[in-house]
Amino acid sequence: MLKTILALPADVYKNRRMVMKLAKNDFKTRYAGSYFGTFWAFVQPIVTILVYWFVFSVGFRSNTDSVGVPFVLYLVAGIVPWFFFQDSLIGGTNSLIEYNYLVKKVVFNISVLPVVKIISAIFVHGFFVLFTIILYMCYGRFPDLYYLQLIYYSFCVFVLVLGVCYATCSIVIFFRDLTQMINIGLQVGVWLTPIMWVAEDALKGHALLQKILQLNPMYYIVSGYRDSLIMKRWFFERPLWTLYFWLFAIGCFLLGNWIFRRLRVHFADVL
Repeated sequence: MLKTILALPADVYKNRRMVMKLAKNDFKTRYAGSYFGTFWAFVQPIVTILVYWFVFSVGFRSNTDSVGVPFVLYLVAGIVPWFFFQDSLIGGTNSLIEYNYLVKKVVFNISVLPVVKIISAIFVHGFFVLFTIILYMCYGRFPDLYYLQLIYYSFCVFVLVLGVCYATCSIVIFFRDLTQMINIGLQVGVWLTPIMWVAEDALKGHALLQKILQLNPMYYIVSGYRDSLIMKRWFFERPLWTLYFWLFAIGCFLLGNWIFRRLRVHFADVL
């Protein structure tokens, strides 16, 4: 098991220059041909945030008094890690199909391709973390030591989505409908994760339901971003939840890695 877990980091480190070069090229070429280029990578998430803010802060008038911050700050802290997860999952799932010409090369280590897509998504995520920090500063909330946890929780997303992507990028080659299923799952998941609503208020008196929803690993990560930015709580203050997340994430990684290794011999033939 340990050998399986360490094999990928070793491959990524060995090919680190190629991985970074491919990730930068992937980010640049994603919007190649459009007039504004990579500008669109930042516009769509910002527009989404503005729409959600208007609907839930002005239209439905969501109340975030219980957490002591304006709704826009509560929303951004939750939706930024979700954007990272969503972009990484969609990109990683289609990585082998998109780079099929590399998959067909016997000498190329295709196990790094999902990593390339996730690193490409990190570039956008880094911008939005900075955007979030500046937005909080505009409201008089300046960075402190708790903000360092954003690195930890970003790493949590990386590990979680990488394990999932190893499974999905392998299966989607043989079952292309998986892409549509993932898109539907993401549409449902964004509402099951407390991004636009305050879990402590909405689930008050429904302890069992809250426990069930907390099985969603993104619930842990979204709560972690808010712990870092709003609640000022360290991740080790939630020891059981943290342990559950890492058992889940490592389990996903091992399962995804196993599926990838079992199916990779057929990739070139199908593609």
